[in-house]
Amino acid sequence: MYYKEKPKFPDTFLWGASSAAWQVEGGVAEDGRTPAIIDLNSKKKKPYTDNSITADHYHHYKEDVALMAECGFSSYRFSISWSRIIPASDGVVNEKGIQFYNDLINELIRHHITPIITLYHYDMPVWVDEELGGWRDRRIIDAFDHYVRVCFEAFGDRVKYWLSINEQNMQIVYGKWLGIDKGCTDWEKEKWQINHIMNLCHAKAVIACHEMVADGKIGPVPGYVPIYPKSCKPADQIAAMNAEELTEKIWNDLYVHREYSNFVKKYWQLHDVDPDIRPGDMELIQQAKIDFFALNCYRSNTAMDCPPDESYLELQLNKEGIKGQFVYPKFPGEYQLCANPYVEVTDWDWEIDPIAMRYMLRYMWNHYRLPMMITENGIGAHDVLSEDGHVHDEYRINFLRDQIEQIGMAIEDGCEVWGYNPWSFTDLLSTGNGMAKRYGLVYVNTTDQEVLDLRRIKKDSFYWYSKLIKSNGQDLGK
Repeated sequence: MYYKEKPKFPDTFLWGASSAAWQVEGGVAEDGRTPAIIDLNSKKKKPYTDNSITADHYHHYKEDVALMAECGFSSYRFSISWSRIIPASDGVVNEKGIQFYNDLINELIRHHITPIITLYHYDMPVWVDEELGGWRDRRIIDAFDHYVRVCFEAFGDRVKYWLSINEQNMQIVYGKWLGIDKGCTDWEKEKWQINHIMNLCHAKAVIACHEMVADGKIGPVPGYVPIYPKSCKPADQIAAMNAEELTEKIWNDLYVHREYSNFVKKYWQLHDVDPDIRPGDMELIQQAKIDFFALNCYRSNTAMDCPPDESYLELQLNKEGIKGQFVYPKFPGEYQLCANPYVEVTDWDWEIDPIAMRYMLRYMWNHYRLPMMITENGIGAHDVLSEDGHVHDEYRINFLRDQIEQIGMAIEDGCEVWGYNPWSFTDLLSTGNGMAKRYGLVYVNTTDQEVLDLRRIKKDSFYWYSKLIKSNGQDLGK
């Protein structure tokens, strides 16, 4: 529906931004933190820099929180580094790690900013991988349970919003690119055993949160990419449905219904997959009733029919930030992705599609009837520090304005949405493109080639977003 009036946001709506420990903190070998597998993966992304320093939030958190408060934030979503809390397999808690996050949480609360914490955001400790077998071995379940309980015990008196595992679906769908496939001999089959173990870890976190955190709420963080059919050809519609099932709906159904869908069971049967579900597993998952969904949404995709006699084509990401390098995948008998002629794209060939945000919120609300918050959304760009010392990022203002307007329209449609925390507050390390692909409202003065003074410089989008927050979403700046 079209609305004549501007959409209104609830008075309690949370406005802020998001980050992840491994992408923003730096200080990777300080105060007892041990390496994470994503640290090692980041070193393979040359010519881009790794995560050793990135925005150096570990040493600049007070300055960063002060800037958040200046912008008017009422929330900040960030993650905890597992290896900063539990550095070794003996399970001993690193008190310096606890102290850092206590200091950060207290600084946020002092500035009236609600902390929203992700327990796991891609950064498995190396010791978990090497000594316990990582996601491939069920021993990780008890180790993860120990870690999350330490977090709930240390921070649960002040932190009431918790997120279990960031983008579990993307870790399975893009496991090779993220390095999750390490140690696997047949990823396409073994990834479903890894996924099941992740589901058990998610369940442990949900159960522990409800046991230990008074008034605590917890939810998963799926990466959501709405997928449209290329045409009204019926086979294209089924292909789009297949794509949504195999990239996101399988996970969301499990989180809510706490059982595996008939679709994925049939998929396992057709592909000779044994997910290694053992006695007691599903009973554990049944206990893990989530309170809300945290949703990461940047873009949309388009799918078309892919007959069984087509050749498989692997996804090839755009690594250079030059339009036209993205290669869409083909999955014979299931679906193939393709370009959408009705939307523009970023330099990295990501679709710029604000209506996808409204689509996602409507779809999730209609299917699951659970509250939602946006925990990632943004545009990566080659931001430039101009001669006048400013960053003029009108393209980011336009992107965020259009996305926020669609969130407001989804709220008018009847969806329950608690908050908006786009990616990201400061510039930080991109998962695959170092410091070249910038998302922040605040420019961090460093590059992939050279560590500079790390000055924080407010971009034009910072000032625009501040006005919007202070008007509770009414001043879109049009």
